[in-house]
Amino acid sequence: MDKKRRFMFVVQGEGRGHLTQAISLAEILRRHGHEVVATLVGKSFSREVPTFFTKRMNTPVVVYEAPSFVFKKNKKHIDGMKTLLYNINPQKLKKYGDSIELIHRQVIEYRPDVVVNFYEVLPGFAQLYFRHDIPFVDIGHQYMMRHPDYLQGRGDPQHLMLLRLHSILTSMGATKILALSFYSMKSYPHERITIVPPLLRSEVLELKPEEGDYILGYMVNQGYENEVRAWHRKHPEVKLHFFWDKEDAPETLQVDETFTLHTINDALFLKYMAGCKGYITTAGFESVCEALYLNKPVMMIPAHIEQEVNAADAQSIDGGIVGNKFDLSRLLAHMREERKFDADTFRKWVRSAEKIFIEQLML
Repeated sequence: MDKKRRFMFVVQGEGRGHLTQAISLAEILRRHGHEVVATLVGKSFSREVPTFFTKRMNTPVVVYEAPSFVFKKNKKHIDGMKTLLYNINPQKLKKYGDSIELIHRQVIEYRPDVVVNFYEVLPGFAQLYFRHDIPFVDIGHQYMMRHPDYLQGRGDPQHLMLLRLHSILTSMGATKILALSFYSMKSYPHERITIVPPLLRSEVLELKPEEGDYILGYMVNQGYENEVRAWHRKHPEVKLHFFWDKEDAPETLQVDETFTLHTINDALFLKYMAGCKGYITTAGFESVCEALYLNKPVMMIPAHIEQEVNAADAQSIDGGIVGNKFDLSRLLAHMREERKFDADTFRKWVRSAEKIFIEQLML
């Protein structure tokens, strides 16, 4: 019988995707008798770790300050230069140094057999500096960019270079890299990369999709709010439920009879996902995978290069359409078209995740 192992998670706290991946993997490991002893979350000072995450992880959760994005004035797109300048100022670098030491102390305190890093940049520096004698495994869809057969690495050259650099920094010192993918591909041992399925939680796998009378939306950057409101004023007959992470917003904001805004609530989000007739989003990998698993028509509006790659990848398997603004008329038109997406193949790939991850993490 395999030895039962102790895992420590380190998670990027920007957005919802990496957090739900961590919850999913914790579920899988515990089902096989392993233990997740602690969770570290790197986040910007402006974001809170969602309550659903701290409850579901059922471990001590330690939060530290990590590099973060700076958005343009429209609050929709990332400003690459401001992001760089913001994160390399001496005050920030001192805080990030403190965070690296905190990661090291937590590794010493909890003595995990394996550290699993969900695309957070500072654990790579901790491993580079302190040389922990334990495996570090990195997980993220972005690592597909380092696979020689991957076809979606196109776009603005400067932003692509920064994305590739970020992927290299997050995986410094990694024993193994698990690249989450919409589809199966051969591994790439030269870069220590193994292709693995999306990490969807058991609640998603158990959902029974229905076609309700509303469109579901997810906009992690509140700058898109004005676009959605403007569209809704012209089409008040279309029922909308949107999730956002606006600070100080009430849990439920009833704009009018057909438009409701919700703060991030994972159980509620999945309930609305199961019953929606279409989904529009800023192209985070995780929620797109959830929608595809439930065979929902999807429209993606990427907010930065990472999401542009996600959107191109999903589109390559006929998983949705891509736009540059929250124009729900395009989604409605897409919903009337005959879909070519192979939901059965995708669902089979997703359901193979548990076996594959257990095999890959028994180091």
